Amino acid sequence: MAGMVLTQTDLDGAMPLVAGGKVRDLYEVDDSTLLFITTDRISAYDVVMANGVPNKGILLCLMTAHWFRVLSEHIPGLRTHFITLDLPSRFPANLRKLYQNRCMQVRKLEVFKIEAIVRGYITGSAWSSYKEDGTVCGIKIQPGLRESEAFPQGPIYTPSTKAERGDHDENIHPDEAAEIVGAKYAKRIQELALSLYKHAAAYAFERGIVIADTKFEFGLDKETDEIVLVDEVLTPDSSRFWPAQTYKVGQSQPSFDKQHLRDWLKSQGLKGKGGVKMPNEIVARTEEKYREAFEKLTGRTWNELLAT
Repeated sequence: MAGMVLTQTDLDGAMPLVAGGKVRDLYEVDDSTLLFITTDRISAYDVVMANGVPNKGILLCLMTAHWFRVLSEHIPGLRTHFITLDLPSRFPANLRKLYQNRCMQVRKLEVFKIEAIVRGYITGSAWSSYKEDGTVCGIKIQPGLRESEAFPQGPIYTPSTKAERGDHDENIHPDEAAEIVGAKYAKRIQELALSLYKHAAAYAFERGIVIADTKFEFGLDKETDEIVLVDEVLTPDSSRFWPAQTYKVGQSQPSFDKQHLRDWLKSQGLKGKGGVKMPNEIVARTEEKYREAFEKLTGRTWNELLAT
């Protein structure tokens, strides 16, 4: 697995491709099952880079599986779409080594068309908005907060629209989310997202990571009318991770995510531009931070993973 980069998937026609996202490609296993393949593609500012980050897909896939297990243990009755990390029986034998540990079989569900974002600390676009008018996504926040400070009232729920690939997500007020998914489901999604964040934040902090904010996605089990946690969960792609040891209010924080890539893009005037190839230094630094986050949160070293 060392040094491997997979940016495009091809299963030799074994299963039909259902959809392709910024990072994941979805194949149909059968009428009720999908295969999520996490590639090494990386995006920033809603644009996919021309080159990938070695082993990123493996780290994200296994981290998501880890969180599904941990959260299910902490939240009784939590439903997730996860089935297994095993490859389907019809998966091409000659491709199994390449795709192992970056694939996840999941239940096929109707996915709600919002992203459930939870913010525990004021940073990023929330900090910019707060400095302008004292609000975050239309929610009034008490005055006097400093950058990177925890929200005094506890984490806040700030959903966004779920854009198609190539488009931009838009932050919306929770009331607008209710108009998209319906009031009954909106309330349940908000409550579950906040509960997931609180449990995950406590778990991560014990392991040296502050989860500043994150996004969840949910589907609906129509047979039981239950909300189901889907897609990736609490990875450096979907979350802002800070080292707890150096956390300090009143300044921006170093991170375990793709902030190095974002900073480089802005410094080069490349924010939002397509076809950008990352230099080797940025690729290596990003892989290092993703790997560090994986090891801290799962308790498994990369060398241990290579040996499996």
